[in-house]
Amino acid sequence: MKAKDAWGKYGEDVAARHLQTQGFVVLERNWRCDVGEIDIIARDGDTLVVCEVKTRTSSAFGAPLEAVTMQKAARLRRLAAGWMRSHQVRPKDVRIDLVGVICGHGEPQIEHVRGAL
Repeated sequence: MKAKDAWGKYGEDVAARHLQTQGFVVLERNWRCDVGEIDIIARDGDTLVVCEVKTRTSSAFGAPLEAVTMQKAARLRRLAAGWMRSHQVRPKDVRIDLVGVICGHGEPQIEHVRGAL
């Protein structure tokens, strides 16, 4: 596994634990289809949450969440629709959250933006 991929998986693990401590129920991780991948799919009460995780080792080149472009946001919306179709789920509400993780020295720093897109 490449170092970048290992950091990404670590960041997703940190993000999943963070969401669970916030009361979310993680339904699936790393769901893939021909459009792309959803890092984390969770439930927050009656709301389905599609979560994009961005991990960095520092903020030297910008905060992790600055890496989410408008194209990525549009792809996440298409992915959310695809996941709901494939799982035959019609939640009361759907939200896209972003979680940025900086894993440098010491405890990871987490920034969680609900309904960011």
